[in-house]
Amino acid sequence: MLSLPNLLTLSRILAVPILVFLLWRPAPIDYSITFVLYCIVGITDYFDGYLARAHGQISRLGQFLDPIADKIMVAAVLIMLISSRKANPEPEIAGLHIIAALIILLREIIVSGLREFLAELKVLMPVSRLAKWKTTLQLVALGALILSGALPGQPWVHDVGIVSLWAAAVLTLVTGWDYLRVGVRHMD
Repeated sequence: MLSLPNLLTLSRILAVPILVFLLWRPAPIDYSITFVLYCIVGITDYFDGYLARAHGQISRLGQFLDPIADKIMVAAVLIMLISSRKANPEPEIAGLHIIAALIILLREIIVSGLREFLAELKVLMPVSRLAKWKTTLQLVALGALILSGALPGQPWVHDVGIVSLWAAAVLTLVTGWDYLRVGVRHMD
């Protein structure tokens, strides 16, 4: 349980309340600190899996916690960016862009429930390569949107975040549909 990969995964979960607290405040310095912490958390997401595979420390706990850590962080950051207020009264994610955030949140809930259902049937649903790209786009989008709060004079950073958010939402729909098709085959 206390292997380095598992500790890295647990550190990601423990970082979520700190990210939420920092995003609660509208000052650019808070967004700057949040961006640095977010990048560190993202790096640990890569290294926990890499180290687990490289050192033969893949564990059931790690396999269970890793996707949960990702989903908790993405959901918390999305919600905070929808409700956040910078120096101007507009949140980082507003208007129609909330639809992209909702697509991402709803897919994560549906796929989690589907995985739980299929696990009871002893059916594995491995993460697809496209789903890994989806996660990468989500992380880039959220990172850019956090950074845009730190750099309010650079609107292109926000634009990169929004474009990446929509690209992630499209991949979210595609991968969610793929998982749903696999799951429906086992719902007799």
